Amino acid sequence: MRIAAGDRILLEGPSGGGKSTLSALLSGLRAPDAGLLLLNGLDRHMLGAAAWRRRVAAAPQFHENHVLAGTFAYNLLMGRRWPPRPDDLAEAEEICHELGLGELLGRMPGGLEQVVGETGWQLSHGERSRLYIARALLQGAEVVVLDESFAALDPETLERALRCVLRRARTLVVIAHP
Repeated sequence: MRIAAGDRILLEGPSGGGKSTLSALLSGLRAPDAGLLLLNGLDRHMLGAAAWRRRVAAAPQFHENHVLAGTFAYNLLMGRRWPPRPDDLAEAEEICHELGLGELLGRMPGGLEQVVGETGWQLSHGERSRLYIARALLQGAEVVVLDESFAALDPETLERALRCVLRRARTLVVIAHP
């Protein structure tokens, strides 16, 4: 399989077909047992795990992703420089609005600084899914891998989220059930 810069790939298949394994391999969460996986002609060993993950961002399946007890901004920007600069927060807020999370930000008393997670503001399944998508997009990676990221979204929110992802991801791999 070859994924070129700028590609938009939809990978569909039945449960147990290896889609999430491919996602984990692409995102560097798993190392291949055999074969060769290259990014711009370099393998993970040559680049190093951290450098690979800076180039490929992923939103793993819902059960493998987490909202940490911290601010909404922290959950959006984790993996990016911290503390965030004003332009980081502005970009995070812009992406949230594009994904349809503006209303959520308006309801939360602290906005981006609202504490969320176990001991804070509770997010719905769809809000968490969009948080994970935003987190992946905010990494500024060359490749974004979204594994079942749209499954919890209603049709209108799905269309909005797809527009945002297609506009912002340089190279995109979406994994879904048929």
